Amino acid sequence: MRALDDSISQRAVHSQLGSLAETIVKFEIVGAIENQKTFATGSAIREVNRLKRIYGKGRWRKRKGIATIRFDDGSTRRAEIHWYEATGIGKKEFKMKYLLD
Repeated sequence: MRALDDSISQRAVHSQLGSLAETIVKFEIVGAIENQKTFATGSAIREVNRLKRIYGKGRWRKRKGIATIRFDDGSTRRAEIHWYEATGIGKKEFKMKYLLD
């Protein structure tokens, strides 16, 4: 089991009656993140200025992958997760996007 630095208060984004709602969901990543892919870099990331201000300058990438996550109640599920990552800074702001099982 490994806990990543932003696992305490993660955001899960889900669609609710056709509108986008954001809810805080606490989870911990268990094991490795599989099928990691970069889907946005640099200025293609809407939040890049905020990331630079909070965490520092770096080559920011928005990434996604599949992982097993454990919720506060102890249940585990497979989910697609998204996060921001920069060399020398690390992985930040994990978000659970979809439950897969």
